[in-house]
Amino acid sequence: MSAESSKNASLPLVSTPESAARYYFELTRLHKFPLGSIVVFWPCAWAFTVAASTVQLPVIPFIKGIIAFALGSTLLHSAACVLNDICDIDFDRQVERTKNRPLVVGKISVFGATILLLLLTLASLSLLSYTNLTAAVYGIIGVFPLHALYPLMKRWTWWPQAWLGLAMNWGAWVAWITVRPNGPLKNDLLIFFLGTVCWTIVYDTIYGCQDKIDDAKVGVKSTSLLFGTWVRPILVCFAGVFVGNLTYFGICNSQSPAFFVVSCGGAALHFLWQFTTWSPDDPRDCGEKFKANGSLGYIIWAGMLLNYAGF
Repeated sequence: MSAESSKNASLPLVSTPESAARYYFELTRLHKFPLGSIVVFWPCAWAFTVAASTVQLPVIPFIKGIIAFALGSTLLHSAACVLNDICDIDFDRQVERTKNRPLVVGKISVFGATILLLLLTLASLSLLSYTNLTAAVYGIIGVFPLHALYPLMKRWTWWPQAWLGLAMNWGAWVAWITVRPNGPLKNDLLIFFLGTVCWTIVYDTIYGCQDKIDDAKVGVKSTSLLFGTWVRPILVCFAGVFVGNLTYFGICNSQSPAFFVVSCGGAALHFLWQFTTWSPDDPRDCGEKFKANGSLGYIIWAGMLLNYAGF
């Protein structure tokens, strides 16, 4: 190969509108939908469904609410992914799994990504018009500071997963207040919320184990590294707290036996399967177990829906 042809081969290809759209689509992670988005949605759906059962919310408003929270969760998750990629360009280029992301390889510009971030954020905030004023204020807190500051946490603390838990599950408060705007916020909702934070620590620590070798080299902090060889027993404890808090939440809100059998029992069995089959040193299995936590949400929601339907 001549020097001229070698030089030309190293130049980036000119992006067409179609290829640029694809790279922006990848930046939002929507090409992997519902992965990621669904774990933002579940706390909203769970809290909304339990609250709906306590006030006997009619079916049509219930369905409309679930759709609104599904759309809002997807937009917010996409915005968070864009923000994370903007902040983590230097980290991502040093990690095997992320080194080919669109921003890292220069397929799209930081300016273009920032515009997309603003559009997604505004779109997600616009859905708060479905709720009441108090719920909308809670929703704004979920965007800033919770989601907005998360990308910086891996630089500041070994517990970024705990902050992520606050951000990913904050929608539970918004959903509950949407259904029960005049009802007092009791401790059972706080207990439930803290349980979901424990769940996030479980699935995001598992997720982070995919990159723990590269993260250790580049200086990224995480519970995946902090827990070390104790990662499995520690996560079992967090999972146990989640199931226990979920059970307490059901008792406080007079849920039916279907909730305790399907939601609580099903979650316990799912975690038992996860931890007895999980290989923390196998990146592929870590990715599969993270994905499985999205599926766990269906089990928990099923018991809540049965209770809502009167079973």
